[in-house]
Amino acid sequence: MTSIDLNADLGEGFGRWRLTDDERLLSVVTSANVACGFHAGDAATMRRVCELAVARGVTIGAQVSYRDLAGFGRRAMDVPPAELAAEVAYQIGALEVFARAAGARVAYVKPHGALYNRVVHDEEQAAAVVDGVLLASPAVSLLGLPGSRLLERAGEAGLPAVTEAFADRAYTDEGTLVPRGSEGAVLSDPETVAQRSVELARSGAVTARSGARINVRARSLCLHGDTPGAVELARLVRTRLTEAGVTVAAFA
Repeated sequence: MTSIDLNADLGEGFGRWRLTDDERLLSVVTSANVACGFHAGDAATMRRVCELAVARGVTIGAQVSYRDLAGFGRRAMDVPPAELAAEVAYQIGALEVFARAAGARVAYVKPHGALYNRVVHDEEQAAAVVDGVLLASPAVSLLGLPGSRLLERAGEAGLPAVTEAFADRAYTDEGTLVPRGSEGAVLSDPETVAQRSVELARSGAVTARSGARINVRARSLCLHGDTPGAVELARLVRTRLTEAGVTVAAFA
């Protein structure tokens, strides 16, 4: 039977400001990418999301980022490898405290925004992220784009490498994500996103922006928590997957 994980970016708030509807999304997804304070999130938010995730049986993952609160982690930055490794470890460690307090552990790590896209091709930055993960918790999985340098370096280091896909993002012919600033980079029609979710889960393929069919075999499917109507979209995706005979379950 076909199985896929549903992950969402959660805890994306700071102080009184909240971007993601964490409580309702945690009733739909199976893995939570929790912001660790560098692009969003603070101590109280991390603690709350971890407690909610454990109560709902959702796996906890650390969503690590460049230190960029003002730019939401989506601005390109050049961080020396040793510094980046330390900052990745720092973020994982911060979340681990709250995960343990809630009765769980950080099970995986996923880069966010500009860092996520950078480590698809950048050997040095990818290696730095892996070094940071090894420093903080050598038993966790790394979640990333199929064929990325990040997952290659993870595999070489003995870390479980888990591939993911995006039903609400446009793809290039090379299997990378179309940059957010480009027209049509983010898909908003719920039925289109739900149909692509089923297609990705069952066939491991998707139609790129050019119209070409490309292989995107993934064990996890990302649903962006900051998308307008994110909860309703997530529910529709999960319903369509179930109707198509796909089991929705965490990978870790």
